[in-house]
Amino acid sequence: MGPAILAIFVLCAIYVQTRGVIRHERWQRKITDHANFLAPVNCLFYAFSKVGNKPYVDVKQFPELRVLQENWETIRDEALTLNNEAQIKASQDYDDLGFNSFFRRGWKRFYLKWYGNNLTSAETLCPKTVALLSQLPSVKGAMFTMLPPGSGLMRHRDPYAGSLRYHLGLVTPNSDQCYIDVDGQKYSWRDGEAVMFDETYIHYAQNDSDSNRIILFLDIKRPVTFAPIDWFNQLFSRLVIAGSATKNVDGDKVGFLNRMFGTLYKVRLLGKKVKQFNKPLYYALQYSLYALLIYWIFF
Repeated sequence: MGPAILAIFVLCAIYVQTRGVIRHERWQRKITDHANFLAPVNCLFYAFSKVGNKPYVDVKQFPELRVLQENWETIRDEALTLNNEAQIKASQDYDDLGFNSFFRRGWKRFYLKWYGNNLTSAETLCPKTVALLSQLPSVKGAMFTMLPPGSGLMRHRDPYAGSLRYHLGLVTPNSDQCYIDVDGQKYSWRDGEAVMFDETYIHYAQNDSDSNRIILFLDIKRPVTFAPIDWFNQLFSRLVIAGSATKNVDGDKVGFLNRMFGTLYKVRLLGKKVKQFNKPLYYALQYSLYALLIYWIFF
């Protein structure tokens, strides 16, 4: 059974890596892409997706989200107040596993909710936005995010296909100089406009304007046509993704994955030192670790 299951993983990983127009160029990046670990599950989401499998998704397929656009100015005002008080910010600790690499490029955030974890700071500082989001059970994660002038996010894909990404422009440059590119298709944010896309396609963002870009950033549960896939999604979100919850301020709940992240990051820093010292040794250790992991799981 082990080799058969491994073959399924490999075939699904190949599909994930060849899906879309834009792909990782280096074979090393394809092999080490974290999306490979969830490739079989993601392929099930793609096969049973109720909204198709294109880079961008029509927001009109989610009519319940219309209330956010109808109230975008109220949401914007709370985001502006937070930003003026420097509450939309990068984490000062190693406690944001999912987005830690974004901080180095200037990206900032303020969490509103995260996969069942409500944040006391959000309920206190932006109650109107939290109240709106509480009406929408399809919203699993929510935050305000800011991309300052001259900053950007590198090409990447999210590893799990159980959600779709929703952006609502709040305070944007309203310019084509500030955009997101999903699988080679660019979209430029506009105030009061919403866009939705599949974040498991390779995407990146860039702000070449001289103004901040602040948006409402949501994870929306991907609708599927096969109930067991939806059950798995709910269970995985509750047991795993909820573990990546983190804080805006001291007192907010931090999930178990982010409580471990500081220790794991020290191992990552050690790996970087090995890479600087000897690249062949670094890659030999890296691929040996992957080989041992595969053997442990499948044999």
